[in-house]
Amino acid sequence: MIKQEDIKELTTEELKSRLAEERALFTKMKMSHAVSPVENPLKIRGVRRGIARIETELTKRIKANTK
Repeated sequence: MIKQEDIKELTTEELKSRLAEERALFTKMKMSHAVSPVENPLKIRGVRRGIARIETELTKRIKANTK
């Protein structure tokens, strides 16, 4: 799970690559959970929220650059 403080320290390119990694992990976790239940299903929620945090930070940066 990635924290907001960690996200703010990353560059935009690092955020984009991290977003791709997190999305791949989320898809993999969802698939494995569909086949057999994951040991801790709350990890799926954490990954999903991490993706949302990264996307929010990217949106903030894009809006800040256009002003």
